[in-house]
Amino acid sequence: MRRILFFAVIMAFVMPLCALAAYPEKPIHIIVPSKAGGSTDTSARLFIKAAKKYWPKAEFVIKNVGGSGGLKGFEEIARAKPDGYTIGMMFTTQFVAHIVSKRAHYTLDSFHIIGNAMQDPLIVAVPEKSPIKNLKEFIAAAKAKSLTAAVNGIGSDDFVAAKKFEQQTGVKFNLLPTKGSTEQKAMILGGHIDASFMNLSQLQAQHKAGKARIIAILADKRSNILPDVPTAKEQGYPVSMTATRGFVASAKIDKKILAKLDDLLQKVNKDPGFIADTDKAVMFRLPMTGPEYRDYLVKLQAETQKFYDQNPW
Repeated sequence: MRRILFFAVIMAFVMPLCALAAYPEKPIHIIVPSKAGGSTDTSARLFIKAAKKYWPKAEFVIKNVGGSGGLKGFEEIARAKPDGYTIGMMFTTQFVAHIVSKRAHYTLDSFHIIGNAMQDPLIVAVPEKSPIKNLKEFIAAAKAKSLTAAVNGIGSDDFVAAKKFEQQTGVKFNLLPTKGSTEQKAMILGGHIDASFMNLSQLQAQHKAGKARIIAILADKRSNILPDVPTAKEQGYPVSMTATRGFVASAKIDKKILAKLDDLLQKVNKDPGFIADTDKAVMFRLPMTGPEYRDYLVKLQAETQKFYDQNPW
């Protein structure tokens, strides 16, 4: 009887260790809180391609959960079974905007922050035939009449950037929330709106082809992709906004599994093949460790909360 009890005690310790050593032994689902084909979805697919180099036996499955500015996807990540087989991508500012507006059923503490991979600076764009060539002319036109500017939903990075721009310049836009960047792009290319606040990756090709015009990048410095486009700061309006693309998981997952996921992302972020693929796809890297990214998100949430208190949506 003592032998059986001793064996049982030993196995109670050994079995969890064996399970951790075998991880992952079944498919890991990556929840992408947007439709397929967008920059977040592309980031996830490039991550998987590089991750297979380090975890060759692992299988990754993308699950696109669009809707409500990412809220549906974020909440599905938060409530997923904490076994390490469901992780997810997140993007800002929507991730924290839902918290400050009290729409979210999660907080930052609901998640283990694995780290960040990408960023996508915001831009101000106008149709090809628009007479507006810069921000000075853009503001003058907005003061002369109400301009319709498209944004990717209420509380999105586009929306917050537009509201910040209003706050700094004293203009007021007729903001048109859309269902996503595809709709924004169609409106700009078709000349159906006066302007759009959106991400650089979503319109850089059309700007190069002369089918649309980006009049400002809302970043600290010009982009190597479009060196001809000045920043808002250069034009006298220090509005800065970028969208990040990071990875999170349930905070309840075993810490040893989370450490493996952290390590994997750091390896991918430094992988030459991943870097080459992101350059080819015109993706903009912003690698951050989990602690670095968490600090970033805490500060972003505080900034967004302050802005929300002044401009509730």
